[in-house]
Amino acid sequence: MNKKHIVVLTGAGISAESGIKTFRDSDGLWNGHNIEDVATPRGFHKNPALVLDFYNQRRKEIAKAQPNAAHKGLAALETHYKVSIVTQNIDDLHERGGSTHVLHLHGEIFKMRSVNDKHTVYDIFDDIAVGDTAPDGFQLRPHIVWFEEEVPLIEAAAALMQTADIFVLVGTSLQVYPAAGLINVVAHDVPKYIIDKNIPPVGNNKYIIPLQKNATEGVAELVTLLLAGH
Repeated sequence: MNKKHIVVLTGAGISAESGIKTFRDSDGLWNGHNIEDVATPRGFHKNPALVLDFYNQRRKEIAKAQPNAAHKGLAALETHYKVSIVTQNIDDLHERGGSTHVLHLHGEIFKMRSVNDKHTVYDIFDDIAVGDTAPDGFQLRPHIVWFEEEVPLIEAAAALMQTADIFVLVGTSLQVYPAAGLINVVAHDVPKYIIDKNIPPVGNNKYIIPLQKNATEGVAELVTLLLAGH
């Protein structure tokens, strides 16, 4: 029998409980920096050293962080379901938590690329400095999708949404586009579990199942519900 396909969209809320500061806190800053200064091509062009250092620090933080019960709970669903995770997060906590199919919409902190070639990607586990060049001779940058840049994997993510038998949203406020629009691609009659302390505006019908909890508690409840029939 074919396993049902769970498609999960995750945001900063799932990694917050691992101690990773959320992308947009209430003050509108990211680790004390204006988003425009550290997460746009303009910011990188203006002050590459600042941007590289910012992501070097994020890389160190994420390397020290550990996957939490929410990451592990989603991975545990693979015992009885096909599970695809689309994450807006640049950390690798889903993979370290045991998930085997993860699509990173906004890039990955442990990868880098040339400013001149967005397709050739290299692993990076320490720092990138101004003057560090790729084999093509151009400056290296984090393999991160910044604001004002296109999201190359959005079509692949949308295609996954269309194959969902069950949809799960965890820890995202649905404010960052185009990712926020992905839920609209999921078929109307597919059950949609929404896990967040503050349920985002997703409408109200019989297919929406809100679990108004933080990620670890909400995923624990989700796992109980979805594994009950197995």
